[in-house]
Amino acid sequence: MTDLGTGPERRLRGGRAAIAVAAAAAVALALVYVLANRPPPGAKPYLTFLGGGFIFNYRIGEVTYGFTAQVTRPLPVGTIIEAAFEDPSGGAPLVVRVRVGTEKLRYSLSSPPVQGVIADRPYHVTVRLVARDGEEILARYDKDYVSQVGQEVMPDGPLTVGPGYQHPPPRP
Repeated sequence: MTDLGTGPERRLRGGRAAIAVAAAAAVALALVYVLANRPPPGAKPYLTFLGGGFIFNYRIGEVTYGFTAQVTRPLPVGTIIEAAFEDPSGGAPLVVRVRVGTEKLRYSLSSPPVQGVIADRPYHVTVRLVARDGEEILARYDKDYVSQVGQEVMPDGPLTVGPGYQHPPPRP
C-alpha cells in the first residue's frame, strides 16, 4: 500500500478536488437560475416586427407602406398572416394576406399603391394571425406607421414607360 503522506502532494490533490466540486456546483446553480427565470414558451409572441414604413417610388409614381416580421414562435403550416392597412385616402382598409410555409421565417407585407399620404400622420395597420381554417384568431398586433413626407412630393404620373426600370422617355 502506498503512503499518501501529509506533504504538499496530498494538499494539491485535495485542492484540485475542491476546485472541481466548486466549479460543478457553480455550473449547476447557473443552470437552475437560467431555467427558473426564462419566460414560459407560450409567453413568447408569434411575430416580432423587424421594421416597416412608407416607400415613395417616384420612378413609377407609387406610394406603398408595409412591414417585415419574423416568426419567433412556431406557427402551424397554413396559418394566414393578414394585414389590414389604413387607406390614407379614406375608405375601407386595404387587406393583404399570405400563408405561412415551412421554409420561411421572415414575411414582408405591403399595401397596394395608396394616395393621399399626409406627412407626420400615423396610419394604422392591424395584423392578425388566422388559423388555417379561417375561423380561429391566434394573435393580433396593432402597429402605426408615420411618413415623414407627404403625397405632394410624388410626380403626377410615372417617370418611366413599360415594365421595370427603363430609361424615361425623351421629353418633347
